[in-house]
Amino acid sequence: MNKGKVSFNKQLLIPIAALVALALFNLIKDPSFFKIALGTNSAGDPVLSGYLITILDYGSELAILAIGMTLVTAASGGQDISVGAAIAIAGSVILRVLCGTNSRPDTLQAPIIVAFLVACVVAMLFGAFNGILVAYFKIQPMVATLILFTAGRSIAAWINNNELPIISEPKFGYFGGYIPGVPIPTPFFIAIICVIIIMLVLKFTTLGLYTQAVGINGSSSRLNGINPQFIKFLTFVILGLCVAVAGLIKVSRLSTINYSVIAKDIEMDAILAVALGGNSLSGGKFNMTASILGAYVIQFLTTTLYKMNVQSDALSAYKAVVVIILVVLSTPVVRKKLSQLGAAILPNKKEA
Repeated sequence: MNKGKVSFNKQLLIPIAALVALALFNLIKDPSFFKIALGTNSAGDPVLSGYLITILDYGSELAILAIGMTLVTAASGGQDISVGAAIAIAGSVILRVLCGTNSRPDTLQAPIIVAFLVACVVAMLFGAFNGILVAYFKIQPMVATLILFTAGRSIAAWINNNELPIISEPKFGYFGGYIPGVPIPTPFFIAIICVIIIMLVLKFTTLGLYTQAVGINGSSSRLNGINPQFIKFLTFVILGLCVAVAGLIKVSRLSTINYSVIAKDIEMDAILAVALGGNSLSGGKFNMTASILGAYVIQFLTTTLYKMNVQSDALSAYKAVVVIILVVLSTPVVRKKLSQLGAAILPNKKEA
C-alpha cells in the first residue's frame, strides 16, 4: 500500500472519529437531533431546517476560514488570532460601500460585487500587514496578530462612524441565507466553491509543497530556491481573502453588523478545526481536507452544546479543553509514546 495514502487516512481518522462520537452521543441522548424538516421562511420560500442544517450552514463559514488558517499554521508554525476582528472590518467595509453616506439607504449605493471586491482588497491588505510582521520582522504570529485582534473592532466601527448600517435590499440576504427556490443554505455552496478553488490551487501549483517545506525547515527551503518570507506572507494574504468571504456571509445574515459581537471567538474555532484535522500547530505538513472536515465537526460540537443549553459564555471553556487535549496529543513526545503503545498492543506480523 502507498505510504502517503496510509498517512492521509490516519490523519482523516481524527475528525471522522470525533464526528462519529458526537453523532452517537446525540443519537443516544435525543434522536430528534437528526430530524430535518421542510418549511418556509419569512419570504414564503421552501427551506430545510434542523440541527444538521444549522451545522451545514454555520460550519461552512468556519470551513472557509479553516482553509486560510491551515496554510498560515503550516507555513509560520503559528496562528492568526485576529480573524474575528478582521471579519468585522471586512463586513463593515461591505456595508459602507453599499450604504454610502446614508446608514439606512432605500437602495444600494453600489453593486454587491463591488462592495465584496473592496472588502477583499482591504482584508488582504490587513493580512499582508500581519504577514509582513511575521515573515519579515520575524514576530511570533500570535503576537503579531494581537495588534489587529486588539484594534480591529474599533477600526470596523470607525469605518461606519460608529453607526449600525442596515441594508433593506432582499438580495443582499441571499449570501448568508437562502436563494429563493433553493432549500439549502447559500453559505454551503460558497464553501464548496472555496474548497474547489483551493484544491485546484494545491493540485496545479507548488503552493502546498512550498508551504510545507517552509514550515518544516525555512533554512533548508531557502537552499532549495524557495523564498520562505514570501510564502509566509502569501499565506496571510490568502487568509485575508478567506476573511472577506466570511465577512460577506456574516453581515448578509442580518443585513447589518454588531462590531463587538460579530465573529466573536471564531478564531478559536478556526484554530481548533486545524488541530482537529490532525495538523501540527507548530507548522509543516498539512491536510486541507481534514481541516475542512474538522471545521464541520467543531460546528457539530457547538450545536450540540447549545442543544444541551450550555450558556454561550461557557462554550469557550468547553472548547478550550478540546484544544488542550489536541495540542498535547499532537506533541512529538506524546505521538512517539502512542506509536510505541500501538506497536506493543498490535505488533507487526513478520513476513513469511
